[in-house]
Amino acid sequence: MPTQKPKHAISKRHSKTRAFILWTLAIIVILLGSAGAYAAYQTKTSLDKTYSAAHGAHTAKVANSKPVSILLMGTDTGALGRTDKGRTDTMMVVTINPKTKKATMVSIPRDTLVKVSGTNNTEKINAAYTVGGASTSMKTVENLLNVPLNYYVLLNMGGLEKVVNAIGGIDVKVPFSWSDSHTHMSFEKGKAHLNGKQALAFARMRYEDPNGDYGRQQRQQQVIQQIVKKVSKSADISMYQKLLNLLSNNMKTNMAFNDMISLAEHDKDSVKNVKKSSLKGLGAYINDEAFQVPNTQTLQTTSDLLRKSLGLSTQTLANFNTKENQQNTKNGFDWKSGNNPVYTVYDSGDSQAVSN
Repeated sequence: MPTQKPKHAISKRHSKTRAFILWTLAIIVILLGSAGAYAAYQTKTSLDKTYSAAHGAHTAKVANSKPVSILLMGTDTGALGRTDKGRTDTMMVVTINPKTKKATMVSIPRDTLVKVSGTNNTEKINAAYTVGGASTSMKTVENLLNVPLNYYVLLNMGGLEKVVNAIGGIDVKVPFSWSDSHTHMSFEKGKAHLNGKQALAFARMRYEDPNGDYGRQQRQQQVIQQIVKKVSKSADISMYQKLLNLLSNNMKTNMAFNDMISLAEHDKDSVKNVKKSSLKGLGAYINDEAFQVPNTQTLQTTSDLLRKSLGLSTQTLANFNTKENQQNTKNGFDWKSGNNPVYTVYDSGDSQAVSN
């Protein structure tokens, strides 16, 4: 079967609009755990507005003894004037295990090749949300990594700037100097204090980074940790309330308020001990569109990491990606050159790229 070409090209303007997701759940855990029951329940009405069910999600009751998994997503809306549904250009799988008092955070590149759950469409993974919302995103990630997901947390880009400003900015370590061709903001290598607008640009930049999207993921994780660090050290209840109200207007989740309270009570130590990684892929083309294609060993290693963190036994992956990898390898696909080889999708159905 020949390689496939999406029916719609992604516009250049929107391809530059990259999203970022705070580790929102960690912030909620720290906020609720620090502010105490009175302040937490005072914000219940606001947080209840964030609830949105995810059909087909693996049900779980947050409890002291059971690990949970969350898909964190950032949409490219809420900043730069965008108000459409957008794509989840940042996705992270987070597991929290209260028994081991450890958490795991795995970033999934936005361009990762997947078959969108419930369709025959092969897409970049960030299109799953556009196709079917949070439920489809969760199921697509589950199929990719064979990991059950209990919850999702969705945050729009506009929330980042507001949260960072609300806590008085954050301190980061800039890994190298650059001038952003998109935002026209400049950063100098070394320590820096960033306001909300600067933090958004720091977290979003990709094209000037020699490590591309993977370098961006490292900066995202640094911003996340610095926000959590600063919030956890504060004793200002009014700031907690302000942040929770901000999140209520910029966030959607299928996590009920009582589950948030349980996480705050039982799992706040876990989010202080985080193992971070990324699902790295090989840059390849399907016709004239660039994708990230993770090899089977990388997919298996990532699946094993997440399943073990949830106390589950490992299983050999056998899904769309592994089958396509096997067929491409059989037909001479070059996994080692790194020179953007052409990857063939042999079992694609009718691919329909979602216009962004």
